[in-house]
Amino acid sequence: MHSRRRSNLLGGLLLILLGTGVLALQLLPGTSLSFSWPWIIIGFGVLMFLVGALTAIPALAIPACIIGGIGGILYYQTITGDWDSWAYVWALIPGFVGLGIVLSGLLGGDAPGAIRAGGLLVLISLVLFASAGAFFGASGLIGSYWPVLLILLGLVLLLGPLFQRRR
Repeated sequence: MHSRRRSNLLGGLLLILLGTGVLALQLLPGTSLSFSWPWIIIGFGVLMFLVGALTAIPALAIPACIIGGIGGILYYQTITGDWDSWAYVWALIPGFVGLGIVLSGLLGGDAPGAIRAGGLLVLISLVLFASAGAFFGASGLIGSYWPVLLILLGLVLLLGPLFQRRR
């Protein structure tokens, strides 16, 4: 990958990470970015991603997103004490894999295929997260409409092949 394109990608990802952190602080009132043990896990994931991006090993983005994402979950649970959320928050892990696939494709030059495959994993993960969260007591997610997400996911899986380009 061209070095200018890679630096633009890294700069954009760092801005997204910073914006996500600030948004999380706004959405979770009363929290701060005080240091706690999950930051070590998040930092390891970010470091792994940077090493993969700088050494032209884009596949490192996948485990980096998994590790960083789990660190983010653990940070949320640490600051809120909501350890029972593991009953549904595990469903985000396939989405971390999907995000890693997308980033790996962007770094490696196979963006269209990676966005399609990774995006589908992210979509499935979010549907599972919202459905399991509604089922296991996080009713603030989508309330009683969680079965609609299952129907939409089924339609995507059923109709998705009809919209793929013929090769």
